Amino acid sequence: MTILNILIIEDNPGDICLINEAFYEIQIEHKLYFVENGIEAMLFLNKKEKYIMVPTPNFIILDLNLPKKNGFEVLRDIKKDQNFKRIPVIILTISASEVDIIKSYEAYANCFIKKPVDMDDFIKIIKGIADFWFKFVKLPPVDF
Repeated sequence: MTILNILIIEDNPGDICLINEAFYEIQIEHKLYFVENGIEAMLFLNKKEKYIMVPTPNFIILDLNLPKKNGFEVLRDIKKDQNFKRIPVIILTISASEVDIIKSYEAYANCFIKKPVDMDDFIKIIKGIADFWFKFVKLPPVDF
């Protein structure tokens, strides 16, 4: 299998550290890419400015509460773009708002997960995402 490229769109340094730690233990070939706001996320996906040489991600984990361009805007941009709409986008956010859940699914999020407060639970969630999406699910190709 080729390497799995995962884009993490997250602005909280603590959550970035936990995501990195959880993925460190995952037994699949992967590379994590982190961006901290919605504008950087779209620059990354469109391979502009400092992101010219990055790969197209196979998978995206997206926080909703982002600076500059929020997660809903990023999700809508991803899902309306012919080049990106088939990339699975997992919402991982502190919100448990029913409105946010509905808006995420209406914008074609593949999954909505509330971030747990406990560090051990947070790592379990990331490992669960990896187990399900990378061991059982067949992801679409990104080389189009």
